Amino acid sequence: MESALTARDRVGVQDFVLLENYNSEAAFIENLRRRFRENLIYTYIGSVLVSVNPYKELEIYSKPQMDRYRGVSFYEISPHIYALSDNTYRAMRTERKDQCILISGESGAGKTEASKKILLYYAVTCPTNDRMAALGDRLLQSNPVLEAFGNAKTLRNDNSSRFGKYMDVQFDFRGAPVGGHILNYLLEKSRVVHQNHGERNFHIFYQLLDGGDDDLLNTLNLERNPQNYRYLVKGNCPRVSSISDKNNWKVVMKALPVIGFTEEEKLLNIIASVLHLGNTQFGEAEEGETYITTEISNLAKLLGVDGSALREALTHKKLTAKGEEMITPLNFEQAESARDALAKTVYGRAFTWLVEKINQSLALKVHSKGSSVIGLLDIYGFEVLQHNSFEQFCINYCNEKLQQLFIELTLRSEQEEYETEGIAWEPVQYFDNKIICDLIEEKHKGIISILDEECLRPGETCDVSFLEKLEGTVGGHPHFVTHKLANGKTRRVMSREEFRLLHYAGEVNYNVTGKLFNTFLVMCQSDNQILSHCFRREEVIDQKRPEMAATQFKNSLMKLMEILSSKEPSYVRCIKPNDAKQPGKFDEVLVRHQVKYLGLMENLRVRRAGFAYRRRFEAFLQRYKPLCPETWPNWHGRLVDGVLTLVKHLGYKDEEYKLGRSKIFIRFPKTLFSTEDALEAKKPEIVIVIQSGWRGMKARRRAKRRRQAADLIRRFIKGFIYRHGEYGPENDYFLDHVRYSFLKNLRKNLPKSVLDKSWPTPPPSLVEASEHLQRLHMRNMVTKYCRRVQPEWKKQMMQKVAASEIFKDQKDSYPQSVGRLFLDSRLEREQINLKVVQTLGNDKYGVSVTKYDRRGFKPRSRQLLLTNTFAVLVDKTKIKQRIDYTALRGISLSSLSDGMCVLHMPTEDNKQKGDLLLLCSHVIELVTKLAMMANKTSYVNINPGSIRFAVARGKEGIIDFVRGTELKVTKGKRGHLLVVSHRENSKHTDWV
Repeated sequence: MESALTARDRVGVQDFVLLENYNSEAAFIENLRRRFRENLIYTYIGSVLVSVNPYKELEIYSKPQMDRYRGVSFYEISPHIYALSDNTYRAMRTERKDQCILISGESGAGKTEASKKILLYYAVTCPTNDRMAALGDRLLQSNPVLEAFGNAKTLRNDNSSRFGKYMDVQFDFRGAPVGGHILNYLLEKSRVVHQNHGERNFHIFYQLLDGGDDDLLNTLNLERNPQNYRYLVKGNCPRVSSISDKNNWKVVMKALPVIGFTEEEKLLNIIASVLHLGNTQFGEAEEGETYITTEISNLAKLLGVDGSALREALTHKKLTAKGEEMITPLNFEQAESARDALAKTVYGRAFTWLVEKINQSLALKVHSKGSSVIGLLDIYGFEVLQHNSFEQFCINYCNEKLQQLFIELTLRSEQEEYETEGIAWEPVQYFDNKIICDLIEEKHKGIISILDEECLRPGETCDVSFLEKLEGTVGGHPHFVTHKLANGKTRRVMSREEFRLLHYAGEVNYNVTGKLFNTFLVMCQSDNQILSHCFRREEVIDQKRPEMAATQFKNSLMKLMEILSSKEPSYVRCIKPNDAKQPGKFDEVLVRHQVKYLGLMENLRVRRAGFAYRRRFEAFLQRYKPLCPETWPNWHGRLVDGVLTLVKHLGYKDEEYKLGRSKIFIRFPKTLFSTEDALEAKKPEIVIVIQSGWRGMKARRRAKRRRQAADLIRRFIKGFIYRHGEYGPENDYFLDHVRYSFLKNLRKNLPKSVLDKSWPTPPPSLVEASEHLQRLHMRNMVTKYCRRVQPEWKKQMMQKVAASEIFKDQKDSYPQSVGRLFLDSRLEREQINLKVVQTLGNDKYGVSVTKYDRRGFKPRSRQLLLTNTFAVLVDKTKIKQRIDYTALRGISLSSLSDGMCVLHMPTEDNKQKGDLLLLCSHVIELVTKLAMMANKTSYVNINPGSIRFAVARGKEGIIDFVRGTELKVTKGKRGHLLVVSHRENSKHTDWV
C-alpha cells in the first residue's frame, strides 16, 4: 500500500474499493481530486487502473521506475501503469494464457500515451537479442507513423487519435517479443474534408507542406502555405504552438525505413492528390449539368488514372438496373459531395493499406512454440458532442459493446474468484446494457439493419424516410426517442432530423442528415500500386449486395469482442481533468461526466458487492504479524492458522471477514483501516525492537571481526618467524600468503612479448614452479605469435634466421642487413631476357652481379638467377654458366664489409669452368637464399684474411681482403686479387 493509509485524509485511498461510501459519486470524485493534487495520477478499482492526465511531465517513467515494478505483486507499491503492465506480463508467462489491456477514455485523456508507456515497458524490460531489439524498435517506430496519418489536432487534444487501434504483441516461450499485429477501427474520414473551427486535418498534410523539401513539393505540385488548400482551411488553424510539423516530418521519414517501408513516393502522391481533390472546383451549366472548372491533369497523374475517366466520375453517376447501365449527370451539390466522398475513401483505404504494411514488418518471421499474446486496445471513449453524426453513433455503439463486455468479464472474474476460494457468491444488481446493444445491432430490427436497407433502396437516399422507418420499427423501445415520439419538454431540445438513444452513460441525440456514396469505379483502373491494391476490380464485378459501412463496423466489432473474450482482460480507464489542457486544474463537472461514461461506478459496485479487501494469506500475515505476539516475529505453522490467530487477536467479528482457500476476504474498509491504524501505532515499538536487534547484531559482528583480525595477525607474525622452516602449522598461512601474493603480482606483470625477458623474482619455495611457469608462458607467447604470422612474413623470418646462423658475429656488414627485408627478386621481370624467362620460368630469384675472370680478373656484368634446383649466370640474352646445387662444394666470403663471394665448383668435372668469383651489392641476401635453396647452409665459409679458389685443374688463385676508405677490387702482388673493403664509418653503401 502507499506510505500508509494514515495519509488517506491528504492523498485519499489508492484503491477505490476501500472507499467507505462506495455508492457516492461525490466521494469517488473527491478521492480522485485529492490524489490529483498530490500528482498521484493512478488509482485502482480492484484490478482496474484509473489514470488522470496530468498535462505535465512527471518523473515516474524512468528506467529505475521500471525496475522498481518488475516482479512486484500488484498491490505492494503505489498504483502505476508499469504495475499493470508487469502484472499482465507475469500472468501471461506463468498461466500461459493470452492477455489483453483495454484502454479507454475521452479524446485528450491520455489513451495513446498509456499505450506508448506499456509498449516502452515491454521493449525495455523483456529479454531480447539483436533480432528482437529490432522488432522492439519497429514496434516503437510504428507509433509516429500511425500518429501522423491517424491523429489530428482537435478542440480537446492537440494529438488526438482519430481511429481505434488494437495491437497484438506476440511473445515466445522465454517471454521475449517476437512479433506484432495491428487492427484499426473507424478512422474519422470526415475530418479529411471538414474540420470544426480551431481543429486541423490529419497531421501528415501539414507535415508534408512544412517539412518536405522544395524538390518534393515541386514534384507533387504543392505549395508550402496550407491556406491555399480548401481541405486545410476550414478549421482556420494551420499552426499549433505545441506541435512542430517540420520536426515531426523528420521523425516520420526516419521511422518509415525502420518499419521496412520503401514506397514513400506512391504514398505521398496519394496525400497530395487529396489536397488537389479539395481544390477541384465545379461550375453549373444552364441545363443544370455540372462541369469541372479547374485543371485536373496533375490530379489524375497523382492518382494514376485517366483524366477523362476521373472527370466523368466526379460529374456523373452510373446506375445499373435490369442489366442496363444508365449514366446521369450530378448537380452542383452532388458533384461536391462526390468529390469529398472520393477524398475520404482514398485516404481511408490508403490508411488501411499503411496499417497492413506495418503489420508485414511486425509479423512473426519464425513460428515460435509456446508463444503467447498481449493485446492493447486503444479506442475512443464514450463522447457526446454538440452535433453527433454517424461516426459518433459508431463510436458510442463500440463503447456500449465494450461496457457490456467489461461488466460481463468483471462479474465473471469476481464470481470465479469467489468459487475458487470457496466463498458464497451474492448476486449483484447492475444495469445490463444488452437491451441497448440489441436496439442497435439486432438483425432486421436494429438501427444498423434499417440504415442498410435505406441505403440500398432504389432512388435517392432520404433522411426523412430513414427516420420514419426507425419510428415505425423501434418507436416503442424505452431507449429510443424522436421529435415525433417525444413529449413536449423533449421536443423543445430536439430537431426533427434527430433521434435520441438512452445509452448506459447518458442520452445522446444523433443527426440523420448526410449523403452516402459508394466506392468510385474509376479508382479500380489506377496504376498507383497502393490504390490498385486498395480498390480491387472484384468490387466492381461482384454482383452481391454490397456491405454498408455500419454493417462492416458492426462485424469488425463482433470480431474484436471475440478476440477480447478469448483473453484475460486488464483495464486502463483514462480521465481528462479539464478541457483547457492545464496542469493542476480539476474540473469536477467534466470529470463526473467521464466517470459516468466510463462506467466506473458500475465497476466499483460490482467489485464491492461482497468484500472490499482481499489478500493472499502470506501477504496479509507478513504485513500485520507484528500486531499479535503469537505471530511475531515469525509464524511457523500453516498460513491459514496464522491468519486465523491474527484476526482473532485483532477482534474481527465473523461478519467482517471470511477465510478462503488461499485468501482472506475483509468486508468493510473500516475494518482494514482500524488494522492499519493499529499497525501505525505499533510501529514505534517495532522500531525499538528492530533497532536494538540491529545494534546488537552490529556489535557482535564488530567483535567477531576484531577477534578474527587478532588471530590473523598472530598467525602472520608466527609464520614470518618460521618462514625458513618446513611447511607446517606454524608457517602455512604466511607461506600461502607469500605464494598467493607472488602469483597475484605475476598475473599483473607477465611479459607481453617474446622479446621481454623480465620475470618477477619468486620466493624460495616457488623457484622451481616459477621457472616452469616462465617456460610455459614463453612457449604460449611464441605459439600465439607464430599463429598470427602470415605465410609471406614466415618465409621472410626463416630466411633471416638462416642469415643469422651463417653471418652473425662472422661478417662486419651483417648488423646493417638485419633491418632490411629480403626481396623475392632484385630484378624486374622486364630486366630479364624473354628467352631466358621462357627457358627457366617465372618463379626465380634474380640479382645483378659482377663476375671476375679467374685469369686476369677482368670484371664482367652478369645476372645471377636462382631456381629451385640450379643457378645460372646470364649475359644479356645468353646463359653463360649453370651451377647445379648438388655439385656446389661450398661458398666462401670474407669477414669484412665487402660484397665478394666465391662459389666453389668441382674442377674434375669438364662441364664446370672452375670456381666463380662474384661481387654483389646484396651478398648476404644472395648467399642466404642460395644456401637455403641448395640446402647447404653449413657449406658457407667466412675467412678473415684471404680466400683460395680453383683457377683450373690443379691450379689455385688467392683473393686478399684488406680494409680501406672505399671499396676497390684490383690485381695485387704476386698475381693475387686484392679486395679493399670500406670501413664501417665510411660514407659508401653497406654491402649487405
